[in-house]
Amino acid sequence: MVSKFLTVPNAQGFHMRPASTFAAAMAKYPCNVTIKFNGNSYNAKSVLNLVAACMKCGSDIELVCDGDQENEALAEGAKMIEDGFGE
Repeated sequence: MVSKFLTVPNAQGFHMRPASTFAAAMAKYPCNVTIKFNGNSYNAKSVLNLVAACMKCGSDIELVCDGDQENEALAEGAKMIEDGFGE
């Protein structure tokens, strides 16, 4: 298991477009990918889970990857979040 603490930088937070982009990117990895936010864990491969989490700009989250290709998933996921999903 690997994890990284991040802050959501984009002004709109994890709205539908970045949530769908992020979930699709994480779906290609066989490991479990979870985002921990406000004491809850969300399946990062589910668009609906990501949107329902209501992660806004400035939200502190933990990206957790566990299983095969966990390091690759963490690296790609962290980069996407840190880059603000290109917004």
